[in-house]
Amino acid sequence: MAYLELQTLYRHFGEVKALDGVEVQLEQGEFLSLLGPSGCGKTTALRLVAGFDRPDSGRIVVDGKDVTHTSPSKRDMGMVFQAYSLFPNMTAGQNVEFGLRIRGKHRSDRHQRVGELLELVGLGNAGTRYPHQLSGGMQQRVALARALAIEPRVLLLDEPLSALDAKVRVQLREEIRRIQLELGITTLYVTHDQEEALSISDHVAVMYGGRIEQMGSPAEMYSAPATPFVAEFIGTMNRLEATVVDGDGGAVEHGGVRLSVDAARGRARGDRVLVLVRPETVELAPSNGDAPANALVGDVITQTFLGPVTRLKIAGSGVDLIADVPTAKAATLPVGTRVAATLPSEGARLLDLTDGKIPEIAEEPGPAGR
Repeated sequence: MAYLELQTLYRHFGEVKALDGVEVQLEQGEFLSLLGPSGCGKTTALRLVAGFDRPDSGRIVVDGKDVTHTSPSKRDMGMVFQAYSLFPNMTAGQNVEFGLRIRGKHRSDRHQRVGELLELVGLGNAGTRYPHQLSGGMQQRVALARALAIEPRVLLLDEPLSALDAKVRVQLREEIRRIQLELGITTLYVTHDQEEALSISDHVAVMYGGRIEQMGSPAEMYSAPATPFVAEFIGTMNRLEATVVDGDGGAVEHGGVRLSVDAARGRARGDRVLVLVRPETVELAPSNGDAPANALVGDVITQTFLGPVTRLKIAGSGVDLIADVPTAKAATLPVGTRVAATLPSEGARLLDLTDGKIPEIAEEPGPAGR
């Protein structure tokens, strides 16, 4: 039996399905990120686990015990919010100590525990400072220490880094992962930042429309997306609508060009499919108009500098691609250059395209929240 189980959770707000049969199983000490756009239901799921809301149906089980209808104060959950939610009239140490004091812990034990936790989050010398005297990153570290003080069975984090600047986010997410591994605490983490989720998680669950589209390791989610939506949301992906023309040899046709795609082997001739190709696997070379094998020809219409790599957009008749190339090479392919974009036959992923429709990623929060 898994340590944390979300068993067929449903939660509706009027006609809105915030959660539509969510299933999760997490072993003790594992780190799961719920990843998805605004309105997908990830925060609703977290609130149900914390006990701040109740499901319409389904169960939440922790260590074999059904806690679905247990009050939040008796679930032994540690919660870290997007807003730091520190008590402004208390010092950092007093904020961390608060939960221990409520639980009637002896004063000497409280002080020892507070000292240990402030050291753990890198704030050993900040215990006497008030929240307004701390930076945003320091305040979030205090909030994390406060959540850990009660030795929770499950740690819940609701987009805890979204209000911080980029450099602090990277530093703090690494600290969160270090602390989680050191303590061996089961963790459920909500975020809309794919890089964040992939970098610190044991497992990632991509949510859309109240459902889990796919759940797996970060490597699995990136290299083998199971649905068009996951392919679009995890990293950047070229999506080529195509028709299988040779299921034995593994070939598809896109825009009048025959392409070799190993994943097409065994498919029926005439099948409509979506060929998924990562930008970093596309190889570019100047072209005089002729297309080498497994390549599409177009013109470089934009370049976007991304540091060590530059993203090039290629467009032409029936061609709409992006390719990530080393920045030094991008200098030899300026805007206006005609190029041949060679696609990998082995690395391409293939999905069914039965109705020709791919879900759009929501930009605004849904009425039920995130």
